[in-house]
Amino acid sequence: MNSYSDPGQHIFWIASRAFGVMALVLVAVSVGMGLAMAMRSAKGPGAMAKLKQAHEATALTALILIAAHGLALLGDTYLRPGLAGIAIPFVTSHTPLWTGLGVVGGWLAAILGLTFYARRWIGPKLWRQMHRWTLVVYVLAVIHTLGAGTDAHSLWLIAILIATVAPIAVMAAVRLLPGDDPGQRRRPRRRIPLPSEPLPGSDPTGNYDYEVAR
Repeated sequence: MNSYSDPGQHIFWIASRAFGVMALVLVAVSVGMGLAMAMRSAKGPGAMAKLKQAHEATALTALILIAAHGLALLGDTYLRPGLAGIAIPFVTSHTPLWTGLGVVGGWLAAILGLTFYARRWIGPKLWRQMHRWTLVVYVLAVIHTLGAGTDAHSLWLIAILIATVAPIAVMAAVRLLPGDDPGQRRRPRRRIPLPSEPLPGSDPTGNYDYEVAR
């Protein structure tokens, strides 16, 4: 059996592809949850608190998968990207533009994800302004997938992209386009607590009266 038919010869490449697809899906889910929180879509006792916890967990898992997606390529004997190839944008020889955009998206995801834990020092206003760039992370991930992914034309990947891009595009349009209710736009913002802080309005039953700052 030659190297072209033996998956064992390409295990790192296969692993990187798998990590990349999982990261793409989780970034989409995380961005969707963030948009839902900003739109105050979750209703019912404790709904916003549960959505916030799921959003944080999904974002952190996505960061881990993004790192695994790049690090797995270090073992690939065909590409041999080296540490610079997976960490510095546009220096790799394999589709440098599309791969470079993926590297930019990965670093941006790491910076924006970790700023949540630095919110105490950078302030809520700057944090909100920076957090809006999370949508750009997903856009870069999609462009990277279509440009550099060897599965870009596979029906299963196209189905995943359609299933994730469509709802996010609709939610982003609703969120970003000007509303018709001036009173709603003047609604006072409430502070998002840090991970180590209790959520406002908590009670012993675990119910919360919680709203996310827009």
